[in-house]
Amino acid sequence: MTVPQHNSPTPPGWYPDPSGSGQLRWWDGNAWTGNAWNPQAQAGARPGQYGGPPQYLGHAQPAPRPEISRGTPVYNPFIWLVTLLPVVSLIILLFWNPVFQVRYVGAKRVPTMDPSTMFSLPYIMLMISGWLIYGVSVFFAYLDWRKLQSDGVVRPFHWAWAFLGAGVYVVGRSVIVHKVAQQRGLGPVWALIGVTALSLIVVSVKASIMVSTIAKTLPM
Repeated sequence: MTVPQHNSPTPPGWYPDPSGSGQLRWWDGNAWTGNAWNPQAQAGARPGQYGGPPQYLGHAQPAPRPEISRGTPVYNPFIWLVTLLPVVSLIILLFWNPVFQVRYVGAKRVPTMDPSTMFSLPYIMLMISGWLIYGVSVFFAYLDWRKLQSDGVVRPFHWAWAFLGAGVYVVGRSVIVHKVAQQRGLGPVWALIGVTALSLIVVSVKASIMVSTIAKTLPM
């Protein structure tokens, strides 16, 4: 009995588990599922006689993910891009320097932002980059998910979680890889923590500068 491969026309059925567990695993026609069956445990079964279990339970508990070899890489350029792309927005934010002016409302002086500096090129780039980074991060998460599958990771964290945010995918992906890669794979999480801390620092400093600028325009 041949073992089906990904992207092959092999029909759904029970085939030898590619992880080497000695059991049979259900191939749904596109990918391996978490349903396994031991034909030798069936009463009256003989070696090589695979009739299948009495009933296929589509909601059976997923089998544990097998570990990958120590030589299998757990990082690739796609996951690092997903993790580090937000730094681009931080760099653009440093160049956005709105100017505040004072205008009179009755007898009061009110600080207002100069529209020409508010909607400047850095501001437009900041808005556009936010959407671009979001879309590109989802695409790179998909490529990373495909790469993990090709490297032998069973049921890697699904790329669609990236629609909820790059951080969600980075954390979920790292947790699963850490379990199957012999305590490796948490590098992107530490990088994500660093990017988040850097973002808080940059935004806090930028906000402090803006508040200080507004304070200088107010009457003493």
